[in-house]
Amino acid sequence: MKWEQIMEQHPSRFVLVEALKASSSNRLRHLEDMTVIQDYDNPQEAWSGYKHFHKLYPTRELYVFHTSRADAEVVEEIFSGVRQHQ
Repeated sequence: MKWEQIMEQHPSRFVLVEALKASSSNRLRHLEDMTVIQDYDNPQEAWSGYKHFHKLYPTRELYVFHTSRADAEVVEEIFSGVRQHQ
């Protein structure tokens, strides 16, 4: 589903989406095809939903957006942390 279709079907909502087809260029992630997993009234519920689904499916590409956004692009961040070995 394209972002424009999601905006039409879920106006003024927070949506948890899974990217089905995406590409990257210039540190931007362009989501070309996605599916809505759930929609929410407020950001707290949306992030709780994200954490729940991410814990169950850590390899899936999940995002939370509000449908008032003009596009579904994400700035890619480089993580350079240190992990502890136990």
